[in-house]
Amino acid sequence: MLQSMTGYGKEVLQLPSKKITIEIKSLNSKQLDLNARMPQFYRSKEMEVRKKIASSAVRGKIDFSLYAEVTGIEEAASINTELATGYIKQLKELAANTGIEGDMISAVLRMPEVMRTERDEMSEEEWALISAGIDKALQAFQEFRKEEGVSLFNDMTDQIDSIERLQKEIAPFEEERVSKLKARIENQLNGIDEGFDQNRLEQEMIFYLEKLDVNEEKVRLTNHIDYFRKNLQKEAGGKKLGFIAQELGREINTLGSKANHSEIQKKVVQMKESLEKIKEQVLNTL
Repeated sequence: MLQSMTGYGKEVLQLPSKKITIEIKSLNSKQLDLNARMPQFYRSKEMEVRKKIASSAVRGKIDFSLYAEVTGIEEAASINTELATGYIKQLKELAANTGIEGDMISAVLRMPEVMRTERDEMSEEEWALISAGIDKALQAFQEFRKEEGVSLFNDMTDQIDSIERLQKEIAPFEEERVSKLKARIENQLNGIDEGFDQNRLEQEMIFYLEKLDVNEEKVRLTNHIDYFRKNLQKEAGGKKLGFIAQELGREINTLGSKANHSEIQKKVVQMKESLEKIKEQVLNTL
């Protein structure tokens, strides 16, 4: 079934000494555009995380976030003196410029990366739990995409059905269109004083009516509609649906240019409206 490019998944893990929050969000993008935010301590696993997400998400503008909040005692924390000194210098300059003073030490200790826990390396057991959490967040993310995909599927199905219905509604006007066209040409020719070759007239009229014939366009349009429906069943068919929508547009435009009948033109305009809605939804499709 069709999937949306919009998705969201979240998983929260409670480890012995910390809480891990994992979030995956995505919006529309022609290609895979992945942004990963992770604490420095887990940066060595970033490529592994990227590969895991890329194999599952396919494409879209994706934001992955992994947050770690210490909830228990691990090892003795130490102060990043160099970083803290830099923060204090900036706070002093800010206080001098604004006249606002406060407890700089307390403020600096809350700054990112000032307090750090010295650990030799991350345990494989810890990462195994986090990796499993990422898998669960990805699963929730995919379920979200599928749920959104159902709405896209229903909407585009309604619009393609509308185009098919409007195409069928053109048929009653086609014979009337040809009859009126023949009558108009004959009336114009009858107003000519000099005689004209009836056989030549019939040949020219056949040639003219063939140029205005829309049967080929209708056949191709029907084929494109069927092909569009088949690709609506695929999980990641957004790009192909976009190409088919372009072909639908070509046939509808040609149908309109050959119509030469006000009622047919109205149907063509309605078909274009439905097609524009399809194109908007295709942009949201994986």
